[in-house]
Amino acid sequence: MLAYFFYHWKFPNVSESEYEQRLAAFHGALKATPSDGFAHSSSFALTGPAWANAGGSSYEDWYIVNSSADLDPLNDAAVSASRKIPHDRVASGTAGGSAGLYRIRLGELIRAPRFTAWFAKPDGWSYGELYERLSPTLARGGALWQRQMALGPGEFCLHSREPAEFPAGIDGSSVALRSVFPQSV
Repeated sequence: MLAYFFYHWKFPNVSESEYEQRLAAFHGALKATPSDGFAHSSSFALTGPAWANAGGSSYEDWYIVNSSADLDPLNDAAVSASRKIPHDRVASGTAGGSAGLYRIRLGELIRAPRFTAWFAKPDGWSYGELYERLSPTLARGGALWQRQMALGPGEFCLHSREPAEFPAGIDGSSVALRSVFPQSV
């Protein structure tokens, strides 16, 4: 399971409610007519990550696919057919963004995480040591995603239902997420 993730932020002249309506319409169009291999998507509002809008208000979108072979069909589908107009509407209000490719490493996919945390493996730790030290955190419910092919702003992302408690040595803090899509979360 892979996730194409996209951090983005809106132009100041676009209202939050208008931008979020556009986002929801786009994600709804993807859900209504998905590409091959596309599992689902979600969009969250948050404030804090330094690489997204200099720590200001931004959005974290996740597009879950079965494998890397599903990325081309998703990319093509996002800007065609019934998804083109919703895509273009949200894109016209987007001031900037950053994207990445992530694979789930530990835990289970959380379709409606309430918190996100981004961090790097501490120097001198093996991946095995990192995973072992994070296992108590993940036992409380979480999914650890790892950047693939150095495509993304952070090495690891932890999605959780509660704020993560990181072991000593890991410089990570949880940021609250507010669901934009699906809206029933």
